[in-house]
Amino acid sequence: MLSIISILFGLIVQSTPLDPWMNMRFIVGSWNGTVTGRPGSGTATRTDEFVLANKFIQVKNKSIYPSQERNPKGEVHEDWGFVSYDSERKKLVLRQFHVEGFVDQFVLQSESPGEIVFVSESIENIPSGWRARETYRVVGPHEFVERFDIAEPGKDFEPYSETRFHPGK
Repeated sequence: MLSIISILFGLIVQSTPLDPWMNMRFIVGSWNGTVTGRPGSGTATRTDEFVLANKFIQVKNKSIYPSQERNPKGEVHEDWGFVSYDSERKKLVLRQFHVEGFVDQFVLQSESPGEIVFVSESIENIPSGWRARETYRVVGPHEFVERFDIAEPGKDFEPYSETRFHPGK
């Protein structure tokens, strides 16, 4: 019996990295920012926190674009999400739920200290073939940039929005 437990424990230890969150820990906290992109210019808030016994990072974003020439009606965008560690693939997975009804599932494409890149695997409630990419890049000791790119079917990624975040209150 002891040998079976030892074998199972060994498999679990081998399949789980020491810290799957290592390159993403910089994002945990409350943030304020300025956003620019297709909807115009605005302000943003963001909260990232570990939840459910530190198994997930919960993400809450809100961007406010006031009325402006580029976007006369203005708009408020919100999305909530969760980042999880998929032990089978040994990758982080980001799932976002948008106020517009989109549901995106991203998988980690690349990571290094200071940069995380997620690429969509699926997007609900949008025509087939659309893709999205989410990049988080550290630009200073207390600052990071979130860049959201989209690609129409058969086309390359193009920037949609970029937000520069600094610690919030």
